[in-house]
Amino acid sequence: MYDESAPLLELVLGLAKDFGEVPTPEECYDPKSYENVIRGTYPDQKDLIKEMEGLKNVFDKYQVKVHRPNNIEDLNQIFARDIAFALEDKIFVPNIIKEREDEIDGIENILDLFEQDCIIELEEGIRAEGGDIMPWKDMLFIGYSGEEDFGKYKTSRTNLKAVEYFTQMFPNRTVRAIELVKSDKDPYVNALHLDCCFQPFGTHHAILYPAGMKNAEDVEFIHSYFGQENIIEVTRDEFYHMFPNIFSINRTTVISNASFTRLNDILEQNGFTVEKVPYDEISKMGGLFRCTTLPLIRR
Repeated sequence: MYDESAPLLELVLGLAKDFGEVPTPEECYDPKSYENVIRGTYPDQKDLIKEMEGLKNVFDKYQVKVHRPNNIEDLNQIFARDIAFALEDKIFVPNIIKEREDEIDGIENILDLFEQDCIIELEEGIRAEGGDIMPWKDMLFIGYSGEEDFGKYKTSRTNLKAVEYFTQMFPNRTVRAIELVKSDKDPYVNALHLDCCFQPFGTHHAILYPAGMKNAEDVEFIHSYFGQENIIEVTRDEFYHMFPNIFSINRTTVISNASFTRLNDILEQNGFTVEKVPYDEISKMGGLFRCTTLPLIRR
């Protein structure tokens, strides 16, 4: 069954070209971007393009077909994961925050690859972003915010209506909904999406930052499901630097940030091939490898 580490054949990689001016603090919609705007360390476009081309070179190496969004000037199109996401034979176009709605115009060329009956636009009131939607074997993990947090935080992107919707849409999968910890200003606290604090890979491994989850029973479930010996727990500082947000090319090959020395050593000691790509500038905008990619076909 299609999941996070099934062999990758085709994907969408976001675009850094013409991503626009440095936002004001008030225009930021995630705490990592806010922090770097305040510090004056928001990344330059040329550095973002260089990092994303380095990632594309890895996909070329593994003969993965790479699609890119249509370029829209003065628009951040880097984070492809959230403006649409594919599950099995369908692609979902979600209701995203208004600051990102224009990005959907840039993926018309991607939607054209699908039969019309495989394109599903989520109904009004159902809110979800691809970073919170994570298929794994016969499971479907979904990160979400409860009603109170969803109304309070701009970083709350997936609601309970989405959990209910996907539970009905995929009765062949067991849905595990995981409530996330949110903050609009503190990047050491905020789990923007599920893939920022949890990532399964290989056949039975996972990376986990337990404090990104609101409920202890969800952490306990992950420990039980994967086995403690197969889980790499990351520290608060590693969570801040987005260690969980790696990307699987297949069951034995992952892409990780070149600066994640401890994680990369553990992965290699466990027999994984680690393609190390510098991605520190991208991370200043609140996302990493899984955030900038939208898998379309896995075998």
